[in-house]
Amino acid sequence: MEYVYAAMLLHKAGKQITEDSMEKVLTATGVAIDKARIKATVTALKDVDINKVIKEATLVTAAAPAAAHTAPKAEKKEEEKKVSEEEAAAGLGALFG
Repeated sequence: MEYVYAAMLLHKAGKQITEDSMEKVLTATGVAIDKARIKATVTALKDVDINKVIKEATLVTAAAPAAAHTAPKAEKKEEEKKVSEEEAAAGLGALFG
């Protein structure tokens, strides 16, 4: 993951994403260098429009929280109530048992 972060940092700084620049960033952060992974990352990002990918990812993540916060919470609260009601009943039974 740190290889992607290094590439993103270089992109944000307006620098070219090259093997040498990635190696410098990773070395500065104390990451153990794997030249094969650096080369693979640079090659994979060669024809990628990073600004476009970031924009698309931002749109997806902006829509995701609205969908994620609807039904699951209601179901979870019902489960919690059932457990607490059962525990209460068990506790009362012990008082009269």
